[in-house]
Amino acid sequence: MSHVHAKEECEIVTKEFKFVGISTTAPFPSGFPEAAMKVQQQFEKRMLEVENYVDRQVLCSPYVGNGIVTTYFACLEVTTLEVIPEEMIGFTIPTMQYAKTTCTNKTIVNGYDKIFQWIKDNGYTPKGSDAFHLERFHLDEQAAEEQVDLLIPIH
Repeated sequence: MSHVHAKEECEIVTKEFKFVGISTTAPFPSGFPEAAMKVQQQFEKRMLEVENYVDRQVLCSPYVGNGIVTTYFACLEVTTLEVIPEEMIGFTIPTMQYAKTTCTNKTIVNGYDKIFQWIKDNGYTPKGSDAFHLERFHLDEQAAEEQVDLLIPIH
């Protein structure tokens, strides 16, 4: 059982992200997870249009909200923002420090509970509506559960 526990540990990651994708805005929390799943399905049909991608098997979903509504993106991480397909958005999230953990699409609620507890236990504070939180889904049609990385901006 210890090998599973090790996978669930949290770490600090400092990174800048560039993304190209689409977004949706919905009431929070009542509009989720349905809004998130819908925009991801829409984006999966158009992923092949994105150039300069880092990894086409990793669907990235940065999101930002204010407690009333949340804007949730379905994107690919890219190396440059030179080419942005029609009706998509390209943007850069500046270098930031994140707490990161890995869970699966079926254990995501537990993953969030765990990472926020880890942030608190380690003396950090999660950033609020001024920073993007990030979910990264490792797409695998053969898997019953897909790996998900949760990245929470901290200070």
